[in-house]
Amino acid sequence: MAAKVVTVNRDTRPGIYPIAIGMGITLKNLVKTLFGRSAATVQFPEQKRPTSGRYRGIHILTQREDGTPKCVACYMCATVCPAECIYIESGERPEATIEKYPTRFEIDLLRCVYCGFCVDACPEEAIIMSRENDLVGTSRAELIIDRDRLMERGKVTEYGPGYRPPDHDVRRPVRIAALERLRTEHGIVPGMPAGVQPARR
Repeated sequence: MAAKVVTVNRDTRPGIYPIAIGMGITLKNLVKTLFGRSAATVQFPEQKRPTSGRYRGIHILTQREDGTPKCVACYMCATVCPAECIYIESGERPEATIEKYPTRFEIDLLRCVYCGFCVDACPEEAIIMSRENDLVGTSRAELIIDRDRLMERGKVTEYGPGYRPPDHDVRRPVRIAALERLRTEHGIVPGMPAGVQPARR
């Protein structure tokens, strides 16, 4: 269930009129709550507030049909991350069409600012965000989520997917900026290695 989107008119001139509108909304909600027509609180955790389909919650690493991660360890998400909370180690894949895969993929959820830049930069659409916001742990180590846990999160149907590539049109400029940063700062140009041709079907 998607959250209600409220369009705010910012052209209203300051004065008594906007104050009266705000007080009217407050009074209307007060009357609804007093007479039991709407609840002022949510009975958490049994009841949860509806969140938008674009909500930026805890990450999900998507999988191919054979169960392997879609991630090709291009480091674009780690490069563009402003909090530097993504750590990746890569290994070689035997297939000619897939250059690499992540042998280690970790996100430190305590450092993450949930900006969604990793989703925007990913060329394989391997990482998306969920609508889950229940971040609970008894130690810092519990909140460093590894590759297998990120992939298992795709099976969490209670919350559903959140911010992901089809929902926005800003991915292209962010991806171009991440590629440029990889090239200028690290001398890395993601793509197939020289002399390797993709398999033809």
